[in-house]
Amino acid sequence: MKPITDRKIASDALRDALSHATHTVFFGGAGVSTESGIPDFRSADGLYRRESRIPPEIILSRSFFDAYPADFFAFYRENLLSPNAKPNPAHLALAKLEREGRLDAVVTQNIDGLHQAAGSKRVYELHGSVERNRCMRCGKRYGVETVADPSSDVPRCACGGIIKPDVVLYEEPLDDDTVRGAVRAIARADTLLVAGTSLRVYPAAGLLQYFAGKRLLLVNYDETDWDDRATLCIRRPIGELLADAVGIA
Repeated sequence: MKPITDRKIASDALRDALSHATHTVFFGGAGVSTESGIPDFRSADGLYRRESRIPPEIILSRSFFDAYPADFFAFYRENLLSPNAKPNPAHLALAKLEREGRLDAVVTQNIDGLHQAAGSKRVYELHGSVERNRCMRCGKRYGVETVADPSSDVPRCACGGIIKPDVVLYEEPLDDDTVRGAVRAIARADTLLVAGTSLRVYPAAGLLQYFAGKRLLLVNYDETDWDDRATLCIRRPIGELLADAVGIA
């Protein structure tokens, strides 16, 4: 299928597809939050394209976290925390669709918590969230502000344990309950709207194999391996597109 690049044609096509849906699920990646000022990972300006003495994939691994926690947190605070980021039109439109009963769930690879900040309730965060943090020794929970505080190189609990962000690092598995919930939602959907993801990050991208519905709607600036299977393929910003299609200011 030839991708649609015209804004009006794309918005009208998405609006029409959603109007015929009974069970819609949204599957999103880093491109959903770029309109909130959060950089993605694999684009030309993404985190993984920046020059670094140690590759980000190494720094964001569990073995690096365990061996060099101070270096991990220095990188984490600078690159993965965005305290001033706000939900953009994509997040707001998805929350509106859920309130209207037109969206069953959001499945996201993002860790920024912006879907919940916009009002979405049924969110499966495949890679965890910066908003949740837990002591590795006693299990006490902490908010993001504790980890973001630069006064301590390594955030520690009152018991002395290291406070680890609830994000899935390289070498760590996805949460079983989260994956099962996402799979159930995708398998039940008749319409799957996929946006802002290269669909190259596994095992998350592999969840699309459970979709057996009628409409696969794909919104991404770059080509993906799923383009030829899409009912609709669009090359537009997802925030702009959903704002037009759903009708938010």
